[in-house]
Amino acid sequence: MGKQLYEIGEAPPLGHVPERMYASVIRPDRYGEPAKAFATEIIDVPEPGPGQVLVWVMAAGINYNNVWAALGYPLDVVAARRKRGEPENFHIGGSEGAGVVYAVGDDVAGVRVGDHVMLSGGQWDERGEDIRMGADPTFSSSLRAWGYESNYGSFAQFALVQDFQCHPKPKNLTWEAAAAFILTGATAYRQLFGWEGNTVKPGDPVLIWGGAGGLGSIAIQLVRNAGGIPIAVVSSEERAEYCRGLGAAGVIDRTRFDHWGRMPDLQDQAAYGAWMTGVRAFGRSFWEALGERRAPKIVFEHSGQDTIPTSMYLCENGGMVVICGGTSGYAADVDLRFLWMRQKRLQGSHGFNPSQCRAVIQLVSSGLIDPCLSDLVGFEQIGEAHQMMHENRQPPGNMAALVNAPRAGLTELA
Repeated sequence: MGKQLYEIGEAPPLGHVPERMYASVIRPDRYGEPAKAFATEIIDVPEPGPGQVLVWVMAAGINYNNVWAALGYPLDVVAARRKRGEPENFHIGGSEGAGVVYAVGDDVAGVRVGDHVMLSGGQWDERGEDIRMGADPTFSSSLRAWGYESNYGSFAQFALVQDFQCHPKPKNLTWEAAAAFILTGATAYRQLFGWEGNTVKPGDPVLIWGGAGGLGSIAIQLVRNAGGIPIAVVSSEERAEYCRGLGAAGVIDRTRFDHWGRMPDLQDQAAYGAWMTGVRAFGRSFWEALGERRAPKIVFEHSGQDTIPTSMYLCENGGMVVICGGTSGYAADVDLRFLWMRQKRLQGSHGFNPSQCRAVIQLVSSGLIDPCLSDLVGFEQIGEAHQMMHENRQPPGNMAALVNAPRAGLTELA
Protein backbone atom coordinates (compact mmCIF):
# COMPACT_ATOMS: atom_id res chain seq x y z
CA MET A 1 0.00 0.00 0.00
CA GLY A 2 1.45 3.34 -1.02
CA LYS A 3 1.84 6.38 1.18
CA GLN A 4 -0.65 9.24 1.15
CA LEU A 5 2.01 11.94 0.69
CA TYR A 6 5.34 11.68 -1.12
CA GLU A 7 8.21 14.11 -0.93
CA ILE A 8 9.18 16.13 -3.99
CA GLY A 9 11.09 13.77 -6.28
CA GLU A 10 9.92 10.65 -4.48
CA ALA A 11 7.99 8.58 -7.02
CA PRO A 12 4.83 6.71 -5.96
CA PRO A 13 4.40 3.23 -7.44
CA LEU A 14 3.11 3.68 -10.98
CA GLY A 15 -0.65 3.99 -10.88
CA HIS A 16 -0.85 4.68 -7.14
CA VAL A 17 -2.29 8.14 -6.57
CA PRO A 18 -1.73 9.54 -3.08
CA GLU A 19 -4.36 11.64 -1.35
CA ARG A 20 -2.14 14.69 -0.84
CA MET A 21 0.57 16.51 -2.76
CA TYR A 22 2.95 19.46 -2.59
CA ALA A 23 2.03 22.42 -4.77
CA SER A 24 3.30 25.96 -5.36
CA VAL A 25 0.11 27.83 -4.57
CA ILE A 26 -1.21 31.39 -5.02
CA ARG A 27 -4.01 32.60 -2.75
CA PRO A 28 -5.91 35.91 -2.97
CA ASP A 29 -4.61 37.14 0.40
CA ARG A 30 -1.07 36.88 -1.02
CA TYR A 31 -1.69 38.69 -4.33
CA GLY A 32 1.20 41.00 -5.11
CA GLU A 33 4.88 40.53 -5.87
CA PRO A 34 5.30 36.99 -7.27
CA ALA A 35 8.14 36.09 -4.87
CA LYS A 36 5.66 36.39 -1.99
CA ALA A 37 2.48 35.34 -3.79
CA PHE A 38 3.71 31.77 -4.40
CA ALA A 39 4.05 29.45 -1.41
CA THR A 40 4.55 25.70 -1.10
CA GLU A 41 1.51 24.03 0.46
CA ILE A 42 0.13 20.52 0.89
CA ILE A 43 -3.26 20.10 -0.75
CA ASP A 44 -5.55 17.34 -1.97
CA VAL A 45 -4.68 15.59 -5.23
CA PRO A 46 -7.46 16.22 -7.79
CA GLU A 47 -9.34 13.25 -9.19
CA PRO A 48 -9.62 12.94 -12.98
CA GLY A 49 -13.13 13.14 -14.37
CA PRO A 50 -14.37 12.13 -17.84
CA GLY A 51 -11.79 12.94 -20.50
CA GLN A 52 -9.23 14.01 -17.89
CA VAL A 53 -5.71 12.77 -17.14
CA LEU A 54 -3.64 13.02 -13.96
CA VAL A 55 0.07 13.51 -14.64
CA TRP A 56 2.97 13.18 -12.21
CA VAL A 57 4.92 16.30 -13.14
CA MET A 58 8.64 15.99 -13.81
CA ALA A 59 9.23 19.60 -14.91
CA ALA A 60 7.16 22.71 -15.58
CA GLY A 61 7.57 25.65 -17.94
CA ILE A 62 7.49 29.19 -16.55
CA ASN A 63 5.56 31.85 -18.43
CA TYR A 64 4.37 35.41 -17.91
CA ASN A 65 0.71 34.50 -17.41
CA ASN A 66 1.41 33.45 -13.84
CA VAL A 67 3.04 36.77 -13.11
CA TRP A 68 -0.45 38.14 -13.76
CA ALA A 69 -1.98 35.40 -11.62
CA ALA A 70 0.35 36.32 -8.74
CA LEU A 71 -0.46 40.01 -9.04
CA GLY A 72 -4.19 39.36 -9.20
CA TYR A 73 -4.23 41.70 -12.21
CA PRO A 74 -5.50 42.13 -14.90
CA LEU A 75 -7.58 39.10 -13.86
CA ASP A 76 -8.30 37.77 -10.40
CA VAL A 77 -8.14 34.13 -11.49
CA VAL A 78 -9.56 32.72 -8.25
CA ALA A 79 -12.53 35.12 -8.23
CA ALA A 80 -13.23 34.42 -11.90
CA ARG A 81 -13.37 30.66 -11.32
CA ARG A 82 -15.47 30.94 -8.18
CA LYS A 83 -17.91 33.08 -10.15
CA ARG A 84 -18.22 30.11 -12.53
CA GLY A 85 -19.07 27.88 -9.56
CA GLU A 86 -15.68 26.28 -8.90
CA PRO A 87 -15.06 25.86 -5.15
CA GLU A 88 -11.26 26.21 -4.78
CA ASN A 89 -10.00 29.40 -3.13
CA PHE A 90 -6.47 28.89 -4.44
CA HIS A 91 -4.62 28.81 -7.75
CA ILE A 92 -2.02 26.30 -8.97
CA GLY A 93 -0.39 27.75 -12.04
CA GLY A 94 1.81 26.32 -14.75
CA SER A 95 0.61 26.22 -18.37
CA GLU A 96 3.04 23.66 -19.77
CA GLY A 97 5.03 20.76 -18.46
CA ALA A 98 6.19 17.18 -18.90
CA GLY A 99 5.65 14.07 -16.84
CA VAL A 100 4.22 10.57 -16.45
CA VAL A 101 0.54 9.62 -16.66
CA TYR A 102 -0.64 8.15 -13.33
CA ALA A 103 -4.43 7.99 -13.74
CA VAL A 104 -7.07 8.52 -16.42
CA GLY A 105 -10.79 9.27 -16.20
CA ASP A 106 -13.60 7.74 -18.19
CA ASP A 107 -13.69 8.22 -21.98
CA VAL A 108 -10.01 9.18 -22.23
CA ALA A 109 -8.59 8.57 -25.70
CA GLY A 110 -4.98 8.10 -26.80
CA VAL A 111 -3.40 8.23 -23.33
CA ARG A 112 -2.54 5.38 -20.93
CA VAL A 113 -1.09 5.09 -17.43
CA GLY A 114 2.71 5.06 -17.74
CA ASP A 115 2.90 7.24 -20.86
CA HIS A 116 5.60 9.92 -20.88
CA VAL A 117 3.93 13.09 -22.09
CA MET A 118 4.38 16.78 -22.77
CA LEU A 119 1.52 19.03 -21.69
CA SER A 120 0.15 21.91 -23.76
CA GLY A 121 -1.84 24.77 -22.31
CA GLY A 122 -5.07 25.08 -24.29
CA GLN A 123 -8.28 23.62 -22.86
CA TRP A 124 -11.74 23.59 -24.45
CA ASP A 125 -14.97 21.63 -24.60
CA GLU A 126 -14.65 19.18 -27.48
CA ARG A 127 -18.42 18.62 -27.34
CA GLY A 128 -19.12 22.34 -27.72
CA GLU A 129 -21.39 23.38 -30.56
CA ASP A 130 -18.81 25.67 -32.18
CA ILE A 131 -16.14 22.94 -32.27
CA ARG A 132 -18.64 20.34 -33.52
CA MET A 133 -19.46 22.72 -36.38
CA GLY A 134 -15.80 22.72 -37.41
CA ALA A 135 -14.28 25.71 -35.64
CA ASP A 136 -10.59 25.78 -34.82
CA PRO A 137 -10.66 25.02 -31.07
CA THR A 138 -8.79 28.25 -30.34
CA PHE A 139 -11.87 30.12 -31.65
CA SER A 140 -14.18 28.25 -29.27
CA SER A 141 -16.10 30.15 -26.62
CA SER A 142 -15.02 27.40 -24.22
CA LEU A 143 -11.28 28.07 -24.65
CA ARG A 144 -9.35 28.39 -21.39
CA ALA A 145 -5.65 28.75 -20.62
CA TRP A 146 -4.79 25.77 -18.40
CA GLY A 147 -2.86 26.78 -15.31
CA TYR A 148 -4.10 30.35 -15.62
CA GLU A 149 -7.82 30.51 -16.35
CA SER A 150 -8.22 26.92 -15.12
CA ASN A 151 -6.70 25.35 -12.02
CA TYR A 152 -4.33 22.45 -11.22
CA GLY A 153 -1.47 23.43 -13.50
CA SER A 154 2.06 22.06 -13.61
CA PHE A 155 3.43 23.79 -10.47
CA ALA A 156 2.55 20.76 -8.33
CA GLN A 157 3.46 17.11 -7.97
CA PHE A 158 0.34 16.18 -9.94
CA ALA A 159 -1.35 18.14 -12.72
CA LEU A 160 -4.87 17.67 -14.08
CA VAL A 161 -5.33 18.03 -17.84
CA GLN A 162 -7.64 16.99 -20.65
CA ASP A 163 -6.48 14.06 -22.76
CA PHE A 164 -5.85 16.14 -25.90
CA GLN A 165 -3.34 18.26 -23.95
CA CYS A 166 -1.04 15.23 -23.72
CA HIS A 167 1.55 14.83 -26.49
CA PRO A 168 4.06 11.96 -26.67
CA LYS A 169 7.40 13.08 -25.26
CA PRO A 170 10.32 12.43 -27.63
CA LYS A 171 12.88 10.24 -25.90
CA ASN A 172 15.77 12.50 -26.89
CA LEU A 173 14.43 15.50 -24.94
CA THR A 174 15.23 16.05 -21.29
CA TRP A 175 12.27 16.56 -18.98
CA GLU A 176 13.07 20.22 -18.48
CA ALA A 177 13.51 20.91 -22.19
CA ALA A 178 10.25 19.11 -22.97
CA ALA A 179 8.48 21.24 -20.36
CA ALA A 180 9.69 24.63 -21.55
CA PHE A 181 8.87 25.37 -25.19
CA ILE A 182 5.34 24.34 -26.20
CA LEU A 183 3.62 27.52 -25.04
CA THR A 184 6.02 29.96 -26.67
CA GLY A 185 6.90 27.65 -29.57
CA ALA A 186 3.40 26.75 -30.68
CA THR A 187 2.18 30.32 -30.15
CA ALA A 188 4.97 31.60 -32.39
CA TYR A 189 4.31 28.85 -34.94
CA ARG A 190 0.64 29.85 -35.20
CA GLN A 191 1.56 33.51 -35.60
CA LEU A 192 3.97 32.82 -38.43
CA PHE A 193 2.26 29.93 -40.25
CA GLY A 194 -1.35 29.92 -39.10
CA TRP A 195 -2.83 32.80 -41.10
CA GLU A 196 -3.35 31.86 -44.72
CA GLY A 197 -2.30 34.55 -47.15
CA ASN A 198 0.36 35.90 -44.80
CA THR A 199 2.66 33.04 -43.85
CA VAL A 200 6.45 33.12 -43.90
CA LYS A 201 7.94 32.20 -47.28
CA PRO A 202 11.55 31.96 -48.45
CA GLY A 203 13.11 35.40 -48.74
CA ASP A 204 10.48 37.17 -46.60
CA PRO A 205 11.87 39.76 -44.18
CA VAL A 206 10.23 39.39 -40.76
CA LEU A 207 10.52 41.92 -37.93
CA ILE A 208 10.50 40.21 -34.52
CA TRP A 209 9.89 42.28 -31.40
CA GLY A 210 11.50 40.96 -28.21
CA GLY A 211 13.84 38.73 -30.15
CA ALA A 212 15.66 37.42 -27.07
CA GLY A 213 12.49 36.46 -25.18
CA GLY A 214 10.80 33.08 -25.14
CA LEU A 215 8.52 33.88 -28.08
CA GLY A 216 11.12 35.78 -30.05
CA SER A 217 13.88 33.18 -29.67
CA ILE A 218 11.63 30.50 -31.17
CA ALA A 219 10.28 32.88 -33.83
CA ILE A 220 13.78 33.68 -35.07
CA GLN A 221 14.45 30.00 -35.63
CA LEU A 222 11.08 29.30 -37.24
CA VAL A 223 11.57 32.14 -39.73
CA ARG A 224 15.12 31.05 -40.50
CA ASN A 225 14.04 27.42 -40.89
CA ALA A 226 11.36 28.48 -43.41
CA GLY A 227 13.89 30.44 -45.47
CA GLY A 228 12.76 33.85 -44.23
CA ILE A 229 15.00 36.64 -42.99
CA PRO A 230 14.53 37.32 -39.26
CA ILE A 231 15.37 40.79 -37.95
CA ALA A 232 15.20 40.94 -34.15
CA VAL A 233 14.52 43.92 -31.89
CA VAL A 234 16.48 43.84 -28.62
CA SER A 235 17.44 46.06 -25.70
CA SER A 236 21.16 45.31 -25.29
CA GLU A 237 24.20 44.08 -27.15
CA GLU A 238 24.20 40.92 -25.04
CA ARG A 239 20.70 40.11 -26.26
CA ALA A 240 21.70 41.06 -29.79
CA GLU A 241 24.49 38.47 -29.73
CA TYR A 242 22.06 35.87 -28.42
CA CYS A 243 19.70 36.53 -31.34
CA ARG A 244 22.51 36.38 -33.89
CA GLY A 245 23.48 33.02 -32.45
CA LEU A 246 19.95 31.76 -33.12
CA GLY A 247 20.11 32.85 -36.75
CA ALA A 248 18.90 36.46 -36.78
CA ALA A 249 20.12 38.13 -39.96
CA GLY A 250 20.22 41.48 -38.17
CA VAL A 251 19.27 43.21 -34.95
CA ILE A 252 17.91 46.61 -33.92
CA ASP A 253 18.56 48.12 -30.49
CA ARG A 254 15.27 49.71 -29.46
CA THR A 255 16.94 51.78 -26.73
CA ARG A 256 18.32 54.07 -29.47
CA PHE A 257 14.79 55.37 -30.07
CA ASP A 258 12.35 57.28 -27.90
CA HIS A 259 9.13 57.54 -29.93
CA TRP A 260 7.44 54.56 -28.19
CA GLY A 261 3.94 54.64 -26.80
CA ARG A 262 0.60 56.07 -27.87
CA MET A 263 0.50 58.05 -31.10
CA PRO A 264 0.21 61.85 -30.79
CA ASP A 265 -3.03 63.54 -31.82
CA LEU A 266 -3.06 63.88 -35.59
CA GLN A 267 -4.04 67.52 -35.19
CA ASP A 268 -0.87 68.27 -33.21
CA GLN A 269 1.37 68.65 -36.23
CA ALA A 270 4.56 69.27 -34.25
CA ALA A 271 4.14 66.20 -32.02
CA TYR A 272 3.02 64.01 -34.90
CA GLY A 273 5.96 65.18 -37.01
CA ALA A 274 8.41 64.36 -34.23
CA TRP A 275 6.82 60.93 -33.84
CA MET A 276 7.09 60.26 -37.58
CA THR A 277 10.76 61.24 -37.47
CA GLY A 278 11.32 58.52 -34.86
CA VAL A 279 9.34 55.93 -36.81
CA ARG A 280 11.22 56.63 -40.03
CA ALA A 281 14.56 56.45 -38.23
CA PHE A 282 13.56 53.05 -36.90
CA GLY A 283 12.59 52.03 -40.44
CA ARG A 284 16.03 53.02 -41.71
CA SER A 285 17.54 50.85 -38.98
CA PHE A 286 15.47 47.95 -40.28
CA TRP A 287 16.89 48.50 -43.78
CA GLU A 288 20.42 48.59 -42.34
CA ALA A 289 19.88 45.36 -40.40
CA LEU A 290 18.36 43.69 -43.47
CA GLY A 291 20.99 45.02 -45.88
CA GLU A 292 18.46 46.35 -48.40
CA ARG A 293 15.52 48.77 -48.62
CA ARG A 294 12.62 46.37 -48.10
CA ALA A 295 9.78 46.42 -45.60
CA PRO A 296 8.89 43.46 -43.37
CA LYS A 297 6.33 41.11 -44.89
CA ILE A 298 5.33 40.06 -41.38
CA VAL A 299 5.76 41.91 -38.10
CA PHE A 300 5.78 39.52 -35.13
CA GLU A 301 4.12 41.46 -32.31
CA HIS A 302 3.41 40.89 -28.64
CA SER A 303 4.54 44.12 -27.01
CA GLY A 304 1.40 46.03 -28.00
CA GLN A 305 0.78 49.62 -26.96
CA ASP A 306 4.34 50.94 -27.29
CA THR A 307 5.09 49.39 -30.66
CA ILE A 308 1.90 48.78 -32.68
CA PRO A 309 1.92 52.28 -34.26
CA THR A 310 5.47 51.67 -35.52
CA SER A 311 4.68 48.13 -36.63
CA MET A 312 1.68 49.22 -38.69
CA TYR A 313 3.68 51.94 -40.43
CA LEU A 314 6.66 49.69 -41.22
CA CYS A 315 4.77 46.63 -42.46
CA GLU A 316 4.88 46.11 -46.21
CA ASN A 317 1.80 46.86 -48.31
CA GLY A 318 -0.32 43.71 -48.22
CA GLY A 319 1.70 42.41 -45.28
CA MET A 320 0.60 41.45 -41.78
CA VAL A 321 1.16 42.59 -38.23
CA VAL A 322 0.30 39.57 -36.08
CA ILE A 323 -0.06 39.99 -32.32
CA CYS A 324 -0.52 37.59 -29.41
CA GLY A 325 -0.22 39.88 -26.40
CA GLY A 326 0.23 43.38 -25.04
CA THR A 327 3.05 43.45 -22.50
CA SER A 328 3.49 47.23 -22.76
CA GLY A 329 -0.26 47.92 -22.63
CA TYR A 330 -3.51 47.19 -24.41
CA ALA A 331 -4.60 50.63 -25.70
CA ALA A 332 -2.67 50.63 -28.97
CA ASP A 333 -3.27 53.25 -31.68
CA VAL A 334 -3.51 52.57 -35.40
CA ASP A 335 -3.44 55.23 -38.11
CA LEU A 336 -6.14 53.69 -40.27
CA ARG A 337 -4.69 55.23 -43.43
CA PHE A 338 -1.78 52.80 -43.20
CA LEU A 339 -4.22 49.94 -42.68
CA TRP A 340 -6.75 50.44 -45.46
CA MET A 341 -4.87 52.43 -48.12
CA ARG A 342 -1.89 50.09 -48.04
CA GLN A 343 -4.10 47.03 -47.51
CA LYS A 344 -2.26 45.74 -44.50
CA ARG A 345 -3.56 43.14 -42.08
CA LEU A 346 -3.68 43.46 -38.30
CA GLN A 347 -4.22 39.92 -37.09
CA GLY A 348 -4.87 38.75 -33.55
CA SER A 349 -3.43 35.32 -32.72
CA HIS A 350 -4.16 33.47 -29.49
CA GLY A 351 -2.70 30.16 -28.41
CA PHE A 352 -2.48 27.19 -30.76
CA ASN A 353 -4.26 24.02 -31.76
CA PRO A 354 -2.98 20.45 -31.27
CA SER A 355 -1.57 20.13 -34.79
CA GLN A 356 0.49 23.28 -34.28
CA CYS A 357 1.83 21.79 -31.03
CA ARG A 358 2.84 18.62 -32.80
CA ALA A 359 4.57 20.58 -35.56
CA VAL A 360 6.77 22.44 -33.08
CA ILE A 361 7.52 19.29 -31.08
CA GLN A 362 8.67 17.59 -34.27
CA LEU A 363 10.90 20.53 -35.21
CA VAL A 364 12.53 20.49 -31.77
CA SER A 365 12.92 16.71 -31.52
CA SER A 366 14.51 16.60 -34.98
CA GLY A 367 17.05 19.25 -34.00
CA LEU A 368 15.83 21.93 -36.39
CA ILE A 369 14.71 24.22 -33.55
CA ASP A 370 16.43 24.71 -30.20
CA PRO A 371 14.00 24.93 -27.26
CA CYS A 372 16.15 27.78 -25.86
CA LEU A 373 16.03 26.63 -22.26
CA SER A 374 18.20 29.26 -20.63
CA ASP A 375 17.39 28.94 -16.94
CA LEU A 376 16.31 26.08 -14.71
CA VAL A 377 15.14 26.52 -11.11
CA GLY A 378 14.07 24.20 -8.33
CA PHE A 379 10.53 23.73 -7.08
CA GLU A 380 10.98 26.20 -4.21
CA GLN A 381 12.23 28.90 -6.60
CA ILE A 382 9.08 29.06 -8.76
CA GLY A 383 7.97 32.31 -7.14
CA GLU A 384 11.39 33.91 -7.56
CA ALA A 385 11.50 32.87 -11.24
CA HIS A 386 8.24 34.74 -11.80
CA GLN A 387 9.61 37.70 -9.86
CA MET A 388 12.53 37.80 -12.31
CA MET A 389 10.05 37.90 -15.19
CA HIS A 390 8.04 40.62 -13.46
CA GLU A 391 11.17 42.75 -13.15
CA ASN A 392 12.44 41.84 -16.65
CA ARG A 393 15.60 40.30 -15.16
CA GLN A 394 15.13 36.87 -16.72
CA PRO A 395 17.78 35.52 -19.08
CA PRO A 396 17.04 35.23 -22.81
CA GLY A 397 14.93 32.31 -24.00
CA ASN A 398 12.66 30.04 -21.97
CA MET A 399 12.65 29.05 -18.29
CA ALA A 400 11.61 25.87 -16.49
CA ALA A 401 11.41 24.42 -13.00
CA LEU A 402 12.25 20.90 -11.91
CA VAL A 403 9.34 19.41 -10.00
CA ASN A 404 9.68 15.64 -9.47
CA ALA A 405 12.64 15.05 -11.78
CA PRO A 406 15.52 14.17 -9.43
CA ARG A 407 18.08 16.10 -11.45
CA ALA A 408 18.51 18.05 -14.66
CA GLY A 409 19.49 16.35 -17.89
CA LEU A 410 17.35 13.23 -17.58
CA THR A 411 15.53 12.09 -20.70
CA GLU A 412 13.50 9.07 -19.65
CA LEU A 413 13.12 7.13 -16.43
CA ALA A 414 12.86 3.36 -16.32
